[in-house]
Amino acid sequence: MVNLKVKLGKLEIDNPVTVASGTYGFGLEYAEFYDPEKLGAIFTKGITYKPREGNPPPRLWETPSGILNSIGLENPGVEVFIKEYLPKIKDLTTAIIPNISGSTVEEYCMVASSLDGQEGIAALEINISCPNVKEGGMAFGSCPNVASNVVKEVRKVTDLPLIVKLSPNVTDIVSVAKAVEEQGADALSLINTLLGMAIDIRTGKPALGNVMGGLSGPAVKPVAVRMVWQVSQAVDIPIIGMGGISSWQDAIEFMLAGADVVCIGTGNFANPMIAVEVIEGIKRYCVERNINNASELTDRAWK
Repeated sequence: MVNLKVKLGKLEIDNPVTVASGTYGFGLEYAEFYDPEKLGAIFTKGITYKPREGNPPPRLWETPSGILNSIGLENPGVEVFIKEYLPKIKDLTTAIIPNISGSTVEEYCMVASSLDGQEGIAALEINISCPNVKEGGMAFGSCPNVASNVVKEVRKVTDLPLIVKLSPNVTDIVSVAKAVEEQGADALSLINTLLGMAIDIRTGKPALGNVMGGLSGPAVKPVAVRMVWQVSQAVDIPIIGMGGISSWQDAIEFMLAGADVVCIGTGNFANPMIAVEVIEGIKRYCVERNINNASELTDRAWK
């Protein structure tokens, strides 16, 4: 029997297949299709300190092999999450990992502090793709020093494992990865969406209400695999690979490139059963190659 258990720092999860923030709600939206306890981990929808209404519509635009989204972190705020949503998922055996966001370093810390000590939370994922309102709107993840400072300050308010979600919209993702590792990140997740835009030729105006949005889906996979490959050779902490996974073969590709764990996002929309299919596909792949532990797949392409 193949051992699917993998470690993300001090956190051990039952298998290397997880679902991405923003595509799985707060943990139970796909329960009608399968038991969420089949998953290794669930990354919740992004959570801010106060409620956010999000961006103006339209918020979604289909592109060849992908989707542009401009949701704008619409969420009820951390207090409502703790009171109304967490009680419904805290007893799941699957690791629950809230994705946290902020407009300032202080807001990240306030959200993390609020979640610290709450029953049922296994780790935190820090979304550093958010614009820093104190620095002219520049994304926290676009500069190694700024990104590492977020991790440094959040680490002061919680002992939970910290997973930093890296933005691909940078010149050198490796330098950002190394910087956050030095400040205490326990793992990295990559990639977040690529910044994109579309024009609706019927109106002659931008297709999204916020003009630009994040591109996800199969179109971004080659970029994501390349970045996982590069980062995995530069850091010593686990990597959660994501970006266009729509089959178990895609997941294997990410693991061979250096991902310890894979994360499925847009693929959930096209096929609600994709995560379960990926788990079974990884099992079969390992059995066919006499691999006893799924963790042995990681980095094989460059070892």
